[in-house]
Amino acid sequence: MKKLSLGIIAIFALSILTSCEAINTIFKAGMWWAFILMFGGIALIIWLLSKFMGGGKK
Repeated sequence: MKKLSLGIIAIFALSILTSCEAINTIFKAGMWWAFILMFGGIALIIWLLSKFMGGGKK
C-alpha cells in the first residue's frame, strides 16, 4: 500500500512539474538527505569515540 501511494505521488508530481523542475526537486531532496546522513554519521562517530575512550565512566 505504501509503495502504491508513493508511486501515485511520484506520477502526480512528475505530471505537474516540467522535467527540469522535477530533476531540480530530486537533487534538492538528495542534497538535504546527504546533509542529514552526514550529520548523523558524524554524531554517531563522536558518540562511539566518547564511549570507547571512557567518557561515560564516573
